[in-house]
Amino acid sequence: MSRITTVTDDIANIEQTELFTAIKSKLGIVPNFLRIFANSPDALTAFLGFYHIAGNGSLDAATRERIALTLAQKNECGYCLSAHTAIGSKAGLNKAEINSNRSGDSQDAKAAVAVKFARSLVDHMGEVTTGEIQELHDAGFTDADIVEIITHTGINILTNILSKASRVEIDFPRVDLNQAA
Repeated sequence: MSRITTVTDDIANIEQTELFTAIKSKLGIVPNFLRIFANSPDALTAFLGFYHIAGNGSLDAATRERIALTLAQKNECGYCLSAHTAIGSKAGLNKAEINSNRSGDSQDAKAAVAVKFARSLVDHMGEVTTGEIQELHDAGFTDADIVEIITHTGINILTNILSKASRVEIDFPRVDLNQAA
């Protein structure tokens, strides 16, 4: 059971209802973690702005999901791991790739560099090396791509923290943090 109110449709105020309607029009559902965010409509609006920016940039959906999977596993966030396993599957990631991502790697050589970098950002609180930035450039990532990898890392840390702190109820097929996909 969530430790922070999960704003349901029946208790949502006008502002929350409008946000839920917008979310439903894009996603078809309102995931529980967004219902937790809705306790502060301003926080939810800010998150949705970042989510829009991150989802419309140069990184492909599969790479975004690979980053989310590696960080969910690293940060031991069962909600995010479950959500991004489902979303990653829809983005074309197979079980072997998802398991690779969870271990901080990828079967795709270019994506592996992005995943490794995202983990390094978390491990070193942003204090990455010039060599790590160069490795991204060498793999074909532009400066815009690198900024997006950093943005995705930050967004995922935020969702991991919110999900863990609130103990939001998982509303995706549950994935065990300790077992392969």
